[in-house]
Amino acid sequence: MARIILIFGIAAGLIVTVPMDLMLAHAEHDSAATSLFTGYLMMVLALSMVFFGLKRLRDRELGGAIRFAPALLAGLGISAVAGVIYVIGWEITLAVTNFEFIDSYSTATIEAARAKGASAADIQAVIAQMDEFRRQYANPFFRLPMTFIEIFPVGVLISLISAALLRNSRFLPARTPASIR
Repeated sequence: MARIILIFGIAAGLIVTVPMDLMLAHAEHDSAATSLFTGYLMMVLALSMVFFGLKRLRDRELGGAIRFAPALLAGLGISAVAGVIYVIGWEITLAVTNFEFIDSYSTATIEAARAKGASAADIQAVIAQMDEFRRQYANPFFRLPMTFIEIFPVGVLISLISAALLRNSRFLPARTPASIR
């Protein structure tokens, strides 16, 4: 089971990290909402590896049956490995881009407040919040868990759904040579 957790967790982590980091490093962001939607869509697609990992575990290692709790634990393991890979990839991207993200994020947040027509006092409050966030984000003990928490809840949800579906041995049963004909 540990082998499947590592293989599918690393695959999920790389599937989400490589495209997102390349997009961030080489693209202008027109809309925070679009970037957020794209990011979470990529996480869901990458974490589909949880489903495939659990299916492989059920069909090839456990003889076609798996209980909910072991499936959930394996799914959470895959999600945790993917989360660690995601954090490592994000840290590499931050280092390569000289931490430009935090400045871009702060500027975009302040400009969004201005575009909404916020008062001068409200804009000053947003600027103070962004300065505090910049200070906190410089601390790896704040940044690393925050980055992990971006992806892990998505993995928890997909693990719950996958474990619930795959505990039923009739749901997408393993295909044997005799059943392929």
